[in-house]
Amino acid sequence: MVDLNLHLLLFAAGGVFLLLAPLLIGRFLRPKLPSAEKDAIYECGEPTIGSSYIQFDLRFYVVALLFIIFDVEIAFFFPWAMVFGGARQLADPRLTESTRSALTDRLLDLPAGTTTRETALASADAMRIAGLGVADILVFFGVLLVGFAYVWKRGDLDWVRAMIAQARAPAPSFRTPPERIAPTELEAASH
Repeated sequence: MVDLNLHLLLFAAGGVFLLLAPLLIGRFLRPKLPSAEKDAIYECGEPTIGSSYIQFDLRFYVVALLFIIFDVEIAFFFPWAMVFGGARQLADPRLTESTRSALTDRLLDLPAGTTTRETALASADAMRIAGLGVADILVFFGVLLVGFAYVWKRGDLDWVRAMIAQARAPAPSFRTPPERIAPTELEAASH
């Protein structure tokens, strides 16, 4: 057991060394030429305007969330493509029995050599799996399109339109609420 502990200790020491070595080398080798321009704060190459404690427009977050949602949903196409491609390969009636058994093992995620000649998927069964896969992906893609159309119709993807609609909105009235008006003024206004 001491040998395993020694290996773990060496591994941890090597990891710490590999993390600290570039930082220390950079600290001693880089030039130290500070200037006002280098010390200035910037964000994405843009000079700062005002305080950093401002509210971000919510559209930044909405666009980022929409990107993540649709990006992750598209990632679900890859496993589907693997199953669909395997089913289409199995649908070929010219396959030999050994190839059909190997493809069945791979499609059903079984250990190699598990499928026998009697338990291998037939061409007709593979075609049904492929057809079901096409129907499944059409439903999946349809749901994505409905979600995309909803987001588009709401105007979340139209960056400029939201600013124009906001500019065209009527200005709010700054009338004093009734609870802030003195009671004598209310009585005079009602008579």
